[in-house]
Amino acid sequence: MAGLHEECGVFGIYSKETRDLANLTYYGLFALQHRGQESAGIVVNDEGVFKVRKGMGLVNDVFSPEDLTRVGPGNISVGHVRYATTGADDINNIQPIVANHNKGKIALAHNGNLTNSYELRCELEEKGAIFHTTTDSEVIVYLIVQERLKTGSIEKAVGKAMERIEGAYSLVISSPQKLIAARDPYGFRPLCYGVTEDGMIVFASESCALDAVNARFVRDLLPGEIAIVDAEGIRFDTTHCQTKPRRMCVFEYIYFARPDSTLDGASVSQARQRAGAFLAKEHPVEADIVIGVPDSGLEAALGYSRESGIPYAIGFTKNKYIGRTFIAPSQDLREQGVNIKLNPIRSVVEGKRVVMVDDSIVRGTTCRRIISQLWKAGAKEVHMMVSAPPFTAPCFYGTDVDQSKGLIANQMTIEQIREQIGATSLGYLSYEHVTQLTGEDTGFCTACFGGEYPTKITENVGKLRFEDKIIPKDRSGAGK
Repeated sequence: MAGLHEECGVFGIYSKETRDLANLTYYGLFALQHRGQESAGIVVNDEGVFKVRKGMGLVNDVFSPEDLTRVGPGNISVGHVRYATTGADDINNIQPIVANHNKGKIALAHNGNLTNSYELRCELEEKGAIFHTTTDSEVIVYLIVQERLKTGSIEKAVGKAMERIEGAYSLVISSPQKLIAARDPYGFRPLCYGVTEDGMIVFASESCALDAVNARFVRDLLPGEIAIVDAEGIRFDTTHCQTKPRRMCVFEYIYFARPDSTLDGASVSQARQRAGAFLAKEHPVEADIVIGVPDSGLEAALGYSRESGIPYAIGFTKNKYIGRTFIAPSQDLREQGVNIKLNPIRSVVEGKRVVMVDDSIVRGTTCRRIISQLWKAGAKEVHMMVSAPPFTAPCFYGTDVDQSKGLIANQMTIEQIREQIGATSLGYLSYEHVTQLTGEDTGFCTACFGGEYPTKITENVGKLRFEDKIIPKDRSGAGK
């Protein structure tokens, strides 16, 4: 756990006419690649016939031109990029999940993490349900299918399922004739929609994916809102809106989302620059240059520079051909990956008092190596500024940091962390200012900074909750 991990990205598109939706979905997923790099999948619905292509790896590795041709045309498409937050990195867990039932089929893509999926899955299994994955997303599929068998429409089934599931979810679902999008009542994860010039309706985790398919951004879905698209057009169900306080994950603005995206009406780039400006006010230092750690630290560094008056400079060269460091399968390789991924520009930092801005310190390993590189490149001082408060508590809503073990801020004081990472000074953004990143506190989830969770958290919420569940246990207490 060298750093924060992404969750997933979802994408869906509806056309009244049969079109080459596989390629459009490919472009949308490519724009969302930063949200998940373990696997990708596309399901194209051609008049009730679901054509599927899924695989492990990056979008351009999973889908060849021949694959996209085979998946081919249709009038509804659902796509997904995944980073595992519940369930192992396994081919069986790749989304979208497709299910058959006696009223048709559904294909579901999910971004987020449920907090009561273990209990729901146990209940479903006791009634005879057989699960094929170890994801919480399959629990949502089962609940929707159960409700669909009792209700007259897929949207009513989704609404009924929403009354039972808890936690974070942004969903894009295809039925034989409809495209459904839904966002949880807290609004933990983003979901927006747009319209292309020729009238296709597009849903995506971020607005940058709408741009990728030349769709005009219309608006974000409200927390709790269900959008239904069919031959009659688009309509909305707001029954579940305003039933819970708004709690958008603040790390969407700090780290997860692309800077060119707009989330709930606020620019991600501007939010990060505002974070940097707050840091400059809270932690002024005398320095020669301000640099940012690519990519999510760059805008915050620019904000720090503008507020402080210290010149901004490009201090690192990034190897664009390597993925994020956490993808590496072992800690040693992750640490080595930092050296391959980033290299300081000696002519910029040598002999300089450097302010280095990054989005977070999770374990501290990556940060320590980056700072060590700056010292080796001849930096005179290295002042570390973090555009978030200390990460002290697990997150159970889709960031794969599901335990406090390994969180450096949970184990050490700020001064101890400074010594551990080898910085001249260390400053974190205050809790007060992190809730002001969009200009006002509109309601954010900040549980990772203090452990105040918006939903009930049970014991069985770990990433591998279902892998652990299927291992036989001796319930007698005697052990084996």
